[in-house]
Amino acid sequence: MLSASRTLPVFRRPQCNPSTTRRWASSDSQEKYRIVVVGAGSGGLTVASQIYNRFRSAGKPLNERDIAVVDAAEYHYYQPGWTLVGAGLKPKLSTRRPLASLIPAHLAHIPENVKTFSPASSSITTTSGRTISYDSLVVSAGLQTNWSAIAGLPKALADPSSGVSSIYSYETCDKTWADIDSLRSGRAIFTQPAGVIKCAGAPQKIMWMAWDRYQKTARGSLVHVDFYDGMPTMFSVKKYSDALERLRVERGVGGFFQHNLVAVDAANHLATFKKADGSTVDVDYTLLHVAPPMGPMDFIKGSPLADAAGWVAVDPATLRHTNPEFGNVWALGDCSSLPTSKTAAAITAQAPVLTENLFSVMDTGKVANAKYDGYTSCPLLTGYGQLMLAEFKYGLEPKESFASYLGDQSIPRRAYYHLKKDLFPWAYWNFMLGGNWFGSSGFSRPKY
Repeated sequence: MLSASRTLPVFRRPQCNPSTTRRWASSDSQEKYRIVVVGAGSGGLTVASQIYNRFRSAGKPLNERDIAVVDAAEYHYYQPGWTLVGAGLKPKLSTRRPLASLIPAHLAHIPENVKTFSPASSSITTTSGRTISYDSLVVSAGLQTNWSAIAGLPKALADPSSGVSSIYSYETCDKTWADIDSLRSGRAIFTQPAGVIKCAGAPQKIMWMAWDRYQKTARGSLVHVDFYDGMPTMFSVKKYSDALERLRVERGVGGFFQHNLVAVDAANHLATFKKADGSTVDVDYTLLHVAPPMGPMDFIKGSPLADAAGWVAVDPATLRHTNPEFGNVWALGDCSSLPTSKTAAAITAQAPVLTENLFSVMDTGKVANAKYDGYTSCPLLTGYGQLMLAEFKYGLEPKESFASYLGDQSIPRRAYYHLKKDLFPWAYWNFMLGGNWFGSSGFSRPKY
């Protein structure tokens, strides 16, 4: 979403039915809006439309352009699709659409990025110096991908012969498939950093797809697959972590935990990892897939809205800012302090809660009964035609949608695979970005 200092772009997610959209409003010069949404990623576009729809359903419709979306990006990306691109299942062009085509005519679009927040005066300032005031502010600015935090990584990603790739950017996700499919023998290493990243299951999703590709093409005995993880276990939720650990052992995939990638020497095909005791180890690779470290956006972490870690500080249940003086400020998605996994699925549960509470505060002055329970989901691809559907809430407690119908969701199933591969992208482009898809609630807006 919003621009930040980086070698490769921060990723974002797509939105809204093209039939209801317009060309982007670079001429929009209004200086005050009822609601300003910072960020046109999956969270920003989804919640902007849900807020508009909520006022209308209550018989109190907003005027056209009462809601402004602030984002200078040219394109919107369906980031969960990059794993499918890296696995050879989708062309990468299918994961990108012009942002302007996704913003409905009743929403104002300000194609600029935010430089500073001034919550005491209910205003923001853009990088061009323009000041925009609001009655309510929603921040959904995504997070920052710190490619250069790993020495040698940007150079390695730009080198077609390096064997280094990542599904964490539009520019490199197709290189991942090219590298995986062309590898005939050797050592394939897949990494995951310590700390917060978006879709923390994705680093091993692409690993399992590569492993399965090699089995299906008679290369299983020729390519050795290793997982180097900066975290102590396969997954944060014990139920799914135990199942994934069993799978790793059964499939003969090496597991090196609390090993954090710190440098890449592409010329010599060496990856350097820092271990928990502070020592480092150099590892030879033939193929190296990197999940880079991530963190809060620079323009947020230095702002009055940020907590000590740099995320927008919001109540974990209501999504309202924790500072009572900033009671007209809200946040969701990757930029927020919500203590749950940063996924598109989380947005589907967060957006209606934020919408209901914001509507209630603007209408009555009081927060509604809507509470977010931390729901998020990680559709863990474990091979072609199989997927483990991890769903959980605060406290890392499973909250499964299909277990009573299909059984234990830690068991990979073909039905879940088609949710990830086919249903979710369709729902995202056609319904979610227009505010009409509510994840595990389907097309029905949750009642609170």
